[in-house]
Amino acid sequence: MSMRPMSAPSHPVLKQHKAMREASLQDRAADVITRFAGSMAFVYVHILWFSLWIGLRVEKFPFGLLTMMVSLEAIFLSTFLLISQNRQDERRQMLADAEWKLVQQQQRENEIEVEQNKELLNLSKQILALTQAIHQMTAARSGAS
Repeated sequence: MSMRPMSAPSHPVLKQHKAMREASLQDRAADVITRFAGSMAFVYVHILWFSLWIGLRVEKFPFGLLTMMVSLEAIFLSTFLLISQNRQDERRQMLADAEWKLVQQQQRENEIEVEQNKELLNLSKQILALTQAIHQMTAARSGAS
């Protein structure tokens, strides 16, 4: 009936996001509530609660108080669901930003590599031209002797 612990993130951006979330009491509380509300323990607690409420006859049939409490709980749970979605969006945005920086860095490195390749190609052409000139000079001297 225990909640499964979440594994520690391995990506540096996710570690940073987790540290940001842990720095705020509100975020920590929202994460705990969201984690619990998304577990089977939450379901079992509610089954037990509803069974006891009805079985012990805490109130009569239309269950007005129970209905009101469940409605309020649903309002808060939907709010925590939105908070959780915002947290996931925040994580996705941080990952996307990190990936974009990496892509930009790779693009800059590729541009530098292309320039270096052009320079090497020019040097190779110059070496070829010099080699051909030397070959012609050597051939001319051999033919003249």
